[in-house]
Amino acid sequence: MGFAWLREIGLSGIVDILIMTLFVYSIMIWFKRTRAGFVLTGIIIMAVVYLIARQFSLPLTAAVLQAFFAVILVAILVIFQEELRHFFEQVAVWSLNPKLRRQAAWAQSRAVEILVRTLTDFAKDHIGALIVVRGKDPILRHLNAGVDLNGDLSEPLLKSLFDPHSLGHDGAVVIDGNRVAQFSCHLPLSKNFKKLERAGTRHAAALGLSELTDALCLVVSEEDGRVSIARFGEIKEIQEPEKLHNEVSSFFREVQPATDEHRSWRDFVTKNSKQKLLAFGLTLALWFVLVHEARVVQKTFRIPVEYTRPASPLTIGDITPRWVDVTVSGPRRAFYLMSRREPRLLIKLLGLDAGQRRVVLSASNFSFPKEISIDDIEPRQLAVRLDAPNAAR
Repeated sequence: MGFAWLREIGLSGIVDILIMTLFVYSIMIWFKRTRAGFVLTGIIIMAVVYLIARQFSLPLTAAVLQAFFAVILVAILVIFQEELRHFFEQVAVWSLNPKLRRQAAWAQSRAVEILVRTLTDFAKDHIGALIVVRGKDPILRHLNAGVDLNGDLSEPLLKSLFDPHSLGHDGAVVIDGNRVAQFSCHLPLSKNFKKLERAGTRHAAALGLSELTDALCLVVSEEDGRVSIARFGEIKEIQEPEKLHNEVSSFFREVQPATDEHRSWRDFVTKNSKQKLLAFGLTLALWFVLVHEARVVQKTFRIPVEYTRPASPLTIGDITPRWVDVTVSGPRRAFYLMSRREPRLLIKLLGLDAGQRRVVLSASNFSFPKEISIDDIEPRQLAVRLDAPNAAR
């Protein structure tokens, strides 16, 4: 067969494959960013086994894995509901709508300015604060207590939340994009006392969350007004507002890359090239098994006539013709599964009497895989002559 099937893809098939490649690639990158790559690896392995089961007609394995995928889909929706919400938000923002992209860039720049100015003021006034800016990883599972807010990010709002007279000023404020999602949150405390040295609880909470997620944790010390940044299990002090601005801007650029069209097209071609090739390969395999191999084709076979022994003491005088042409149709994969004994034509002579007989052929006389159906038989009848002993005398 070679690669002749590639010529059968056509324009619609190419579009179909490209769309599914983009979808598979997005899922792969999403799993990678949410640090759930092991889940994706397991799903891919099970999918390959399922495709093999479909290809070689293993009904029990295919049925069990089909049920497994139905269950795992529900489990993914439940377990990763926060990540899925974030994923679809990003799809909306980074769609082909330039207006949405410009709005996202403007909101990003505004958020940086608000955070830098607010933290600088806190440092001058020695107001303790802990601000968490969400990255790509989910953080809700790591938060305790907290009050939902979902308000627009602004200096007055942050300063009111961290006012020493506020009931929730000791907790952390969580920022998601340009929204203040929660306040008065309790974070997991780090046990890395070597990095914390003589730092307080806010620093331990910032370092603790940074050890579990990619969030940016900003801390202002109430005692000496120092501003510190914690990320990826590391904490460092930032002394100049300009350096703080650069750090926060760099974080936002990483989480929400720049929208320059020329750069985005370059990145689209070069970035994550291995994942793109893998996604294309998986999609091509899916198309081959589920589309190409499932297409119904028609074939004609010339099959020799086989027969059972007639009732004793009859003997076979002649069978005409000795070969029958049968036209069948079915999915391509069904023809690959035919054994050496297939196709087969068998007529039963046990119930026939001596003399010249006509045997009408039907589908029951042929042996084909169950997915293959018989369209035409030529000829439909066989002439069979059975001789009795001493018939010639």
